[in-house]
Amino acid sequence: MELGVYSLTERTEPTGGTEPTGAAGRAALLDRVRDVIDYGVRADEVGLDAFGIGEHHTPRFAVASPSVVLAAVAARTSRITLTSAVSVLSVLDPVRLYQDFAQLDLVSGGRAEITTGRSAYGEPFDLFGVPVEAIDDVFEEKLELLLGLRRGTELSWSGRYRTPLQQAVVPPRLDRELPVRIGVGGTRQSAERAGRLGLPMTLAVLVGDPAGLAPIATAYRAAARQHGHDPSTLSIGSASHFHVGPTSREARDTFYPHYRAYVADGRGIHLDRETFDAMCAPRGPLVVGGPREVADKILRQREALGIDRFLGQVDIGGLPRATVLESIDRFAADVAPLVRGVTG
Repeated sequence: MELGVYSLTERTEPTGGTEPTGAAGRAALLDRVRDVIDYGVRADEVGLDAFGIGEHHTPRFAVASPSVVLAAVAARTSRITLTSAVSVLSVLDPVRLYQDFAQLDLVSGGRAEITTGRSAYGEPFDLFGVPVEAIDDVFEEKLELLLGLRRGTELSWSGRYRTPLQQAVVPPRLDRELPVRIGVGGTRQSAERAGRLGLPMTLAVLVGDPAGLAPIATAYRAAARQHGHDPSTLSIGSASHFHVGPTSREARDTFYPHYRAYVADGRGIHLDRETFDAMCAPRGPLVVGGPREVADKILRQREALGIDRFLGQVDIGGLPRATVLESIDRFAADVAPLVRGVTG
């Protein structure tokens, strides 16, 4: 089973204060990007399998171009898979997205992967001039083009939302088919699309009992089978909010104020401690606790959903750098052996 971590690069102020501006703001942004790079490097050093960086287009987040920052991680690592979490294909040019990650694949020695999705936020659509009301049609069309591009052969293509290609050869050409996964927020339609296309799927397991997503996993496998793909050869991953502490109580006490700030930031939501503790319970969505507790929660997702990859969002709500690095270390040293002892 593959185990890894990811960052959405959000810039939540854990005190609830405002972000610094001017020179202080630029320095804080630089520090945040450097920390994200260091988290990917540490994940590689301790033997985790995958590292992901999200894509967002507001000042609340530090990274708008995951491929650029992943290339910085690639330069300092040797084995870890480098993925987006996710690339917002709905608003991007598939040719440019393919080129960025194909270039990353060359820089990293064959370790790049695109995880693509439609977007859970509305702001990119205005920024890139894409009609949000056509989100599904746009995504479907662009995904078709992206999958055609990764074959690395001469391509002719036409659609409604982009100028056509005529016998185009898009560089750089790779000696493998660039991996593409579909990020799914919990909609049956998205899961069935991934299954129909025979693509790996990553489920966001962020709210409620993870077992509640079992019908989505079932629909994915059924769609794959219906369209001639062997479900046993396809991958389901999950992505969850995450922190590993030395004990369950210490993990919760450390994580709670930061997660409360993360949930509240820009949304005015108050998360009380009782609700938070319920979310950390065995059937809750938060993968937070001591090593045994975190391992059990990952294994429970595996049992309920059939996952073969787990990624934890490791740096939520302004968690201090040292705390994040300690969580990554515990994940690799204490949690991974427990999980792999069961799953291989």
